[in-house]
Amino acid sequence: MAVKITEDCIACNACEAECPNIAIYDAGVPWSLGGEEKEALSDEFTYVVPDKCTECVGFYDEPQCIPACPTEAIIMDPDNVETKEQLEAKKDHLDEVGRE
Repeated sequence: MAVKITEDCIACNACEAECPNIAIYDAGVPWSLGGEEKEALSDEFTYVVPDKCTECVGFYDEPQCIPACPTEAIIMDPDNVETKEQLEAKKDHLDEVGRE
């Protein structure tokens, strides 16, 4: 399950620095994967790219962005539920193609 950032976000970007997968972007900023740029997922607030979020599996025991958020705007995304095996496979894919 990826995490998501809610409208309670104050755009402090404390979460962005904590993400080992470079899955968190400022509002309106395009995201990239394997060198390919994609359209921003939100123009309103900081967002998480579900295709890049592994809940920090392979790096940490739990998502690092959640405790970094001063407004509790980051939650687990019930629309993107994944098993640990799926998250590990996603991390391996990111290792292969590059996170940026």
